[in-house]
Amino acid sequence: MKPIIGITMGDAAGIGPEIIAKALSSKEIYEICRPFVIGDAEVMEIASKIADAKIEVNSVASIKEAKFEFDTIDVLDLKNIDLKALRMGQVSIMTGKAAVEYIMKAVELALKKEIQAIATAPINKEAINKAGYKYSGHTELLAHLTGTENYAMMLIVGSLRVAHITTHISLKEACEMIKKERVLNVIRLTHKALEEIGIENPRIAVASLNPHGGEGGLFGVEEIKEIEPAIRLAQEMGIRAEGPIPADIVYARARGGAFDAVVAMYHDQGHIPVKLLGLEWNEEENRWIGISGINVTLGLPVVRTSVDHGTAFGKAGKGTANPQSMIEAIKFAARMAKRSNKR
Repeated sequence: MKPIIGITMGDAAGIGPEIIAKALSSKEIYEICRPFVIGDAEVMEIASKIADAKIEVNSVASIKEAKFEFDTIDVLDLKNIDLKALRMGQVSIMTGKAAVEYIMKAVELALKKEIQAIATAPINKEAINKAGYKYSGHTELLAHLTGTENYAMMLIVGSLRVAHITTHISLKEACEMIKKERVLNVIRLTHKALEEIGIENPRIAVASLNPHGGEGGLFGVEEIKEIEPAIRLAQEMGIRAEGPIPADIVYARARGGAFDAVVAMYHDQGHIPVKLLGLEWNEEENRWIGISGINVTLGLPVVRTSVDHGTAFGKAGKGTANPQSMIEAIKFAARMAKRSNKR
């Protein structure tokens, strides 16, 4: 049976509903999985019109009512958006609260094995915090909902895969968190994730924190005290980890085929190369195009993928949002779910 992928609608004031409608206009998606949107049916109907998608919205109260047919979007309707109060492109407590409720429901269904994976549309951090949910993003919220302490973010664009030691904290805090135990944990999570997508005996590069790998302690000692010991422990476990490799060359080597993934030390060190490859700025149209990167949360008891971009409030409601990242996130979720079910 094709896996059921729960797709959370994201912030209703952003481009999430539109890119979902566009993604589910592709027959290819229905050939590999059974997509099931968790959101608000009325918002999805509006989004389908904005996207000019010739599809019907099927509002359901449970998975049992879903049709799973091409040309139909099955929506588990939480009815938590007041259309009269909805303002496209604006931060709102209502849409922030609703976005979190979609995620909560998706996690509930995934833990009950009613869906086999979760693919998330973007949420707005300011909106969810104003709604009373003090999380810095999806990853931290999902970890809390599943009771997961050891987790990490991996970004993927094409053949480049980048896991992160730290993410949504200040650079000062990130440097303080580069500890042997944390580095080893992320290496192990990365190794497991690569095996789960079918890569045997994966090769993992670990980036350095400091310029030129610290130059033997001249530019910093984190490599000597924390990163190198973690790599040695990983190697003793049979993991093909290598490093620390200077961050200014590691991605070129990975893209050239030397490694299956890179472990980055902090948010921007990992995000910049992925965004560089996954985004293209169109000066004439004054917008980003070609968004194809995705986000995968490692260490959760459920499969979770996501788009690798935000709510793009400036584009919301205009029908110009690029759905490619959403398409890739759903496809990758289906791929992971199938392999997970076989184990």
